[in-house]
Amino acid sequence: MKNIGLFFGSDTGNTENVANKIAAHLGLEAQDIAGNSSDIFDDYDFLILGTPTANYGEMQPDWDYFVPELEDADLNGKTVALFGLGDQVDYPDSFLDAMGDLAELIEQAGGQLVGAWSTEGYDFNDSRAVKDGQFVGLALDEDRQPELTDSRISTWLTQLGLAQ
Repeated sequence: MKNIGLFFGSDTGNTENVANKIAAHLGLEAQDIAGNSSDIFDDYDFLILGTPTANYGEMQPDWDYFVPELEDADLNGKTVALFGLGDQVDYPDSFLDAMGDLAELIEQAGGQLVGAWSTEGYDFNDSRAVKDGQFVGLALDEDRQPELTDSRISTWLTQLGLAQ
């Protein structure tokens, strides 16, 4: 079994709830990124990071404060899977943008991204989280498609080779 660290930032509690669902599947404890430094990643070779997109395409505040830590982090040799939450109806022009921004920071720090996810089944106009026709990580919409979250998590974890 991989040594997995699961971290999230959350304002409304939706991302924390999803992180806890993923953690339950993996037998882990989800950890809030708030107030941490990048050395929190040192003990893990596989990271799962979750973020909502705030307002119109902005990073969630805890992740925004963590950006300088990521800019200084060395994630070489680490595999990173992302999951993001957004509202595709109210924010169709910035759906999951924060996940896309987080992906860029991870790649700049040397992390290897895995877990791309199909854009099929979503209705949005634009997203910085779409690269090569797919989301850079698991895309979730707890506002408009909460009934799909559990099955999407299970499918994604199987795709990552982490399902138990």
